[in-house]
Amino acid sequence: MLHLRLITPAERTDEVVRLIGRTVGTTHLVVLPGAARDPAGDVVMCDVAREAGDELIGGLRDLGIDSTGSIAVEDIDLSLSARADRAEDEAPGEGADAVLWEHLAEATHEESTLSVTYVAFITLATMIAACGVVLDNAVLIVGAMAVGPEFGPLAGICTAVVRRTARPALRSLTALLAGFAIAMAVTVLFSLFMDGVGLFSEEQLEGARPNTGFVYAPDWFSFVVAVLAGTAGVLSLTSAKSGALVGVAISVTTVPAAANAAVALGYRDMGQTWGSTQQLLLNLLGIVLAGTLTLLAQKWIWARQRGAAPGPG
Repeated sequence: MLHLRLITPAERTDEVVRLIGRTVGTTHLVVLPGAARDPAGDVVMCDVAREAGDELIGGLRDLGIDSTGSIAVEDIDLSLSARADRAEDEAPGEGADAVLWEHLAEATHEESTLSVTYVAFITLATMIAACGVVLDNAVLIVGAMAVGPEFGPLAGICTAVVRRTARPALRSLTALLAGFAIAMAVTVLFSLFMDGVGLFSEEQLEGARPNTGFVYAPDWFSFVVAVLAGTAGVLSLTSAKSGALVGVAISVTTVPAAANAAVALGYRDMGQTWGSTQQLLLNLLGIVLAGTLTLLAQKWIWARQRGAAPGPG
C-alpha cells in the first residue's frame, strides 16, 4: 500500500475527493479542511494499493495538484486493516508488478545527476578497479563493481526513452559519459603515480592475468550478461527490490573495463585500451537496450491488465 498526503486548494478539494472515490483500490480517506498553511488549502490523505497508485497520481497531476498544492507519496511497510486488504484485492494486477512512473522518474533523477558525489564514487571505483586489474585480483574487481554508481544514469536513459523526455535523457547521458571520462582521466594519473612509486608496472599489466583478462576481451557473452543485468536492474527499480541492484552492480564489467583502459593508456598499450573500451561500450549498450525493452514490456503488460491502451507513462 501507498500513503498519499495532498495539499489541495479549497476549490479543488471536491474534485480530488471524487477522483479518489472513483479510483479502485483506495481507502482510508481523510479530509482536513483549511489545515494547510503553506500553501494554504485543505489536507487530503488516503491509502491506495500500489497497483492503482500510478493511475491516481496521474489523475491528481491532471488536476494540477502538483503545481497548485502538493502530492507526497510514502510506502506503507505495515498496514493492519481489513479495508486495506479489500482495496488491494479490488485493484487490478499485482502490486509487485506495478510501475510507479513518477517514482521511477524521481529515483533515476537523483541517481543520474552529475554531482560531486557521483563523480567521486565512479572515480574511486575506477581507481580500485585499476588496482584490481594490475594485481589480477578478482576481489578488488568485485569491490569496484559494487562501488560504481553508473547504473543510475543508465536507468535514467532507459526511463527517459520510454517516457519520451529529452531533458532527462540528456542529463543522464551527460552524467554517464562525463563521469567515465573524468574517472578514466584521474585513473591514468593515478596509475602513473603508482608506477612512479613502484607499485604498478607494465610487466604486471602485460603479464598473464587469468582472473581479470576478460575486461579487455569483449565477446558475445559480455553482451548477453549485460542484457540480463540490465533487465534485472530495471525490474529491481520498478518493483522496489533494491537489493537486487547489488547483484547487477557486480555482474557487469563497466568500471573494470574503464579502469583497464585507463591503465593501459598510461602505458601506451593501445591494444588493451581499445579492447577495454569495446568491452565498456558493449556492456553499456546491452544494459540500455535491455532496460528500455523491459520498461516498454512492463508498460504494455500493465496497460493490458488495466484494460487500457498504453499511455505516455
